[in-house]
Amino acid sequence: METKGEHVDKPEPRWQALLAFLAVAGIDMALPKELIVGPTWLLPVLIFVLLVPTVFAHRIGRHSLNHILGIITSSVITAALIGSVVLLVSNLPMKRESPFALLRSGAELWLTNVLVFALWYWRLDGGGPTARAQRRAFGSRSFVFPQMQIEKQERTRFECEGWRPGFIDYLFLAFTQSSTFGPTDAPLLARWAKLTAMTQIAISLSIVVVLISRAVGVL
Repeated sequence: METKGEHVDKPEPRWQALLAFLAVAGIDMALPKELIVGPTWLLPVLIFVLLVPTVFAHRIGRHSLNHILGIITSSVITAALIGSVVLLVSNLPMKRESPFALLRSGAELWLTNVLVFALWYWRLDGGGPTARAQRRAFGSRSFVFPQMQIEKQERTRFECEGWRPGFIDYLFLAFTQSSTFGPTDAPLLARWAKLTAMTQIAISLSIVVVLISRAVGVL
């Protein structure tokens, strides 16, 4: 949903997405070894090795390379997340972890799920942050955020004239979807967004079901 003649000139900050990648690496290192795919150091090293050329490509204006490297990095952390959730589910019958340790691991994977899919939404909406910056158009092409539902003549009053989503908006979107198992304030428009949201919700449900099953077993 776009409005002709309404442009956004302020560049979109990327440090928030960078912090999200680093947070995913930190959370992965905090997981028990039984829930980590491969060596403990593998995912943090892969993230660092991929982020360096990604940032460099953005700095020198190689936007296509930046976009490709960003998708590869997001794919790597998604695969690691899914692998950890599979290990969490498969280890449940063995009851190796204490209830507290399982709860902590589940919370860490749930938070990782939020961060990973916030990065996907931020990376893919409207062709990515670079494409959105070059287009300088109002709103989003894949989601209907609340600001987009305000009448054009009312946007100045609500301080959302010339608005477009940033990483925090995608983070909130991912958080609410993992919490409620469905879209909340921002309906989904694009098919890729619906498929991605389905994957995110399935992972979140798996984590919650495992924790509930373990809690029932303890009781």
